[in-house]
Order: sequence, then structure tokens, then C-alpha cells
Amino acid sequence: MPTVLPLTRPGRPAGSGSVAVRRTAVAVVVAVLASLLSGGVTAGAQARTVATPGNFTGYGFDQCLAPTQSAMDAWLRSSPFLAVGIYISGDSRACRDQPNLTPAWISTQLRKGWRLLPITLGPQASCTTRDRYLQQVRINPSARKGYVKARRQGRAEAEKTVARAAQLGLSSGSTLWYDLEAFNIAGRDCRESALSFLSSWTKRLHQLDYVSGVYSSAASGLKMLDDAGATRPDAHTMPDQVWIADWNGRADVGSTYIRSGSWMPHSRVHQYRGGHDETWGGVRINIDSNWLDLGEGSSAPPALKLCGGVGVDFTDYAPVSLGDSGRRVQAAQCLLSREGFHNGEVSGVFDETTRTAVRAYRRSTGLAPRGRLSPRAAWTSLVVRGSGDPVLKLGSGSRAVRRLQRALNAADAAGLATTGVFEAKTATAVRSYQRDHRLSTSGVVTDTVWKLLRRGSR
Repeated sequence: MPTVLPLTRPGRPAGSGSVAVRRTAVAVVVAVLASLLSGGVTAGAQARTVATPGNFTGYGFDQCLAPTQSAMDAWLRSSPFLAVGIYISGDSRACRDQPNLTPAWISTQLRKGWRLLPITLGPQASCTTRDRYLQQVRINPSARKGYVKARRQGRAEAEKTVARAAQLGLSSGSTLWYDLEAFNIAGRDCRESALSFLSSWTKRLHQLDYVSGVYSSAASGLKMLDDAGATRPDAHTMPDQVWIADWNGRADVGSTYIRSGSWMPHSRVHQYRGGHDETWGGVRINIDSNWLDLGEGSSAPPALKLCGGVGVDFTDYAPVSLGDSGRRVQAAQCLLSREGFHNGEVSGVFDETTRTAVRAYRRSTGLAPRGRLSPRAAWTSLVVRGSGDPVLKLGSGSRAVRRLQRALNAADAAGLATTGVFEAKTATAVRSYQRDHRLSTSGVVTDTVWKLLRRGSR
């Protein structure tokens, strides 16, 4: 076991030294762990990625074997899922060979918008009755010295997982999940050793600047944690986030086995359906289905300040033409200037210069070169313009979502708040637009939808 530094939990003041110094020390520790425990691989890939899953509310799936890139791409474009659970570590995994799981796979999924849930399946409860886990190392149930052996096992699993995470390029700040499968929590030593193991897992992850998550059955491992947190809050360190296996079919974060106020808000994943086949984009995968509500929930960066702070977000885009004035005219002038068609003052007065700019813009997009912005076609194609047309779906949060929401307001009078967060009302508006254009009503925005909006199709 390598020597490591005693560091403080993320988000809490360090005992001495600056945050920068502490994070440098953490980076050194992670690099040492990666090198010593992963065959000499360093943590350099971390700088290329972001913390995951971060702030997210939406659907996810998990599967034993990390899917191929073609399968991930097909599901990104057609399924409701935007998060995926991946088994990265642990000797009790059924899928220890993961041919697809590489640093390139990780960085590709993050770049494309997937949220990742890295899972470790190592030692299980001492009283497990599952045949597969009986053949593996289990959590030591000895109560001597406060279950010290179980605590050492939890620390070791945390360090192995961080080493593997660093090797794959999963950055600090990411949530690492320990999978503790169902067991009988009635036996004291079995239960208390599991609690000690998970407490040590969490403490060590905090020291190494990762977020601690625990997956388990709602009726066993999660109930055990919930009861301990409620009745003995100072006895064990609780995980930051929990992944509740309760196959009740409800895509929410509730469970009758766990107190409603525990780990809330935005700190739960609910696995609401167990193993089953789903086919999206012609690709069938056997999955578990999950609903996530983590971090601060799905969020978006602030809107860009255009033309010195001119507002361009409206729930409706009324027509504007020569002689009109007001905020919508100013928005039109700003957007036309940004696209290189308007070189006059962003005054809010629709003058001859503005009319010339509108005609030039309409001509460039294939619309009739009239000197007015129509309520749908021209406005739609103008407000949707921007950099990049990514796949978007429920749970997405970005400036691209803002452009989408503006365009749907212009094209379909959707009345959406321009928040940059793809929530249920935005999904409904997307399905309506897809239905109008005889597309599959998936609620997923692909390049087909973007092309229609850019053309001003309504």
C-alpha cells in the first residue's frame, strides 16, 4: 500500500495551505496511485476530461459490458438516455474484461454529452448468499478494533478505484460508485462491517478529491445506510450520493424503504427497472433503467451577452418591418449584426438599413428576399443560428438548448422559457415539431431537426 497524504474532504476548508496547494497534492497522490496500482499508467488524461456526472437530471442506463462506440452513438441519437453506468473496477465484476473501456472511449462519451457513472464491484457483505460472490473476497466481519479490517478493505478499494479512474481519464470531482449487492442486514457483524467498509470508502475518496457514491438494494444496503445516518449520524461517514435499486417502475428518486429527506436534494439515482432488453437505433442492449437527479440538477451556462446586453430571448417572435420599434427589432438587429448582415446601429428602430440587412439575410437562407422578419420562417432560421448542432434530449443543459428553445418559440409558438435546460416542456415541444414534420417523435434533437430549424421550417 503506497504512502498517501491526509487530505481534507472536497468543499471543506483545508487545515493549512491554499486550495491550489491541496489540489496539487491530490494530483500527486492520484498519479502515484495510478502508477503503482495500474502498471505505470499516469493520471495525465485527467486534464482532458470533466467531472462526471456533475449536475444532471434525466434518464440513464447501466449494463455489464461497456457498449461499442457504434452502439453508444446509436443510443445517443435515438434513446431517452443521456447517462450510462460503467463497471471500471472490482474483482467481483462479472465483466472484468472490458475491451471497449479505454481512455479514448471515456473522453469520446464525455465530448458527445454522455454522463458517466463509474462503478466498482469489489468485496461483498460477509453474509451474502449469492454463489458468485461466495467465491470472491468478502468484507471481513471481525468486530475486533472496530472492524478495522473492513475499514482497511474499504480504503484499499477506494484507492484501486481512483487509480483506475485516473488511468481512464475520469477527473477528480467525479462520483465513483461502490456496488454493494443485496444481503441480509439483520446480522450485526455482517451489517456493521459493511457500514465500516463503506465509511472508509467514502473517507478515502474525499481525501483523493472524488465524490462518494454507493449503489445497493433499497431494502438492504441503502436501508442500512439510511438507518445508520438517521440514528447514529456521527458513527459513520455517509456517501455523498446514493443509487437506489428499487424496481418499482417509477422514474423518480423516491423509495418507500428510505426516508424522504435523506440525501436530498439532487443526490440520488433510482434504478427503477431491472435487467431487460431495449432496442434504440437498431441496437439491442440488455440494461437496467435509472432516473438521476444529481449535483444541482441539469443546468446551463449563462446566456451570452450579445451587442452589449441586448435581449434576444422571447416566448414569441412577432413580425417586424419598416417603421416598427422595440425590443424585438433590437434583437433582430443584434442577431443580424452578429451574422454579418447588419452594419448599422442596434437602435431598436426598423429603418432602411435594417430592411436591407433583412433582405440580404433572407436571400442567403433561401427565403423570399422581403424586407420583413416573418413571425415564423425568418425568425426561426435567425434565432437558431450559432456554433454547433449537438444531439440534445431530456437532461441536456447548454447554450445550444437556448437556441433550440428560441427556435421552437419562433416556429411553433411553443411558449418556452429560454433557460438552456432541456426539461419536460421542451421535450413536448420537440415531439410536436417532429410530428409536424413527419419525423419519429423521439423527443431527441438530431441534425435532421437542426437542419429544418435552420431552414426556417415550421
